Amino acid sequence: MKTSISISVIAAFALVGTLGAGASQAAEKPTSVVIVHGAFADGSDWAKVVPLLQAKGVAVTVVQNPLTSLADDVAATRRALDNQPGNVVLVGHSWGGSVITEAGAQANVHALVYVAAFAPDAGQTSGEQGKGAPVPPGLSQIKADGNGFLYLTPQGMATDFAQDLAPAQTAVMTATQGPIKATAFDDKTSVAAWKTKPSWYVLATQDRMIAPDAQRSTAKRIGARLTELPSSHVPQQSRPAEVAAVIMKAVQQVGGQ
Repeated sequence: MKTSISISVIAAFALVGTLGAGASQAAEKPTSVVIVHGAFADGSDWAKVVPLLQAKGVAVTVVQNPLTSLADDVAATRRALDNQPGNVVLVGHSWGGSVITEAGAQANVHALVYVAAFAPDAGQTSGEQGKGAPVPPGLSQIKADGNGFLYLTPQGMATDFAQDLAPAQTAVMTATQGPIKATAFDDKTSVAAWKTKPSWYVLATQDRMIAPDAQRSTAKRIGARLTELPSSHVPQQSRPAEVAAVIMKAVQQVGGQ
């Protein structure tokens, strides 16, 4: 009888120890970063920021959006989120802001970082963003093809999208851009994750694609921590260290929760 009791006690302690170790390992899982690129771009748009985050020991995943609809891009982002082992900081640039506004409601997302991005409310479209602000000059360089997709002209990429980058780089960006289905801008979000998740906003003060005043209004409306950078629409390309620093602030806050 005593032997039986002793074995039971030992087994119980072993089980508690195993559960405790599992809980400890779960608590120690690092916060990762998932990045959603915008229209007229692909994942390579973040090639300068990714190594800066990795150098800090942060695991990074950049979603390759199909840019065919809000629902399709959200689905691609959710697949990436499902693959993360712990908490996530979700980052979105430009159109990607609409995507993270919807996908960011997922339970493992603990913070949002908007970079020169849309942040619609539930029931709003991306096309509604910026109403009342001056029309950005870069919009005149958006052209449609015969399949209903929009693309940015080489001139638009060089003078409006990324005017603070070298011509050789904007030429590559033109070649690798992702055209977006025009109807995507009419897709409505069903939820606004920024209402329940802490948010950061990187405002590009020289932006010619989304008016800086519209960005400032967006950041205020969603209650985001604001950082202003003197950059074009792509601060992740021209000011990667500063953008990475903002993302790291979100990672550090999530990690401290």
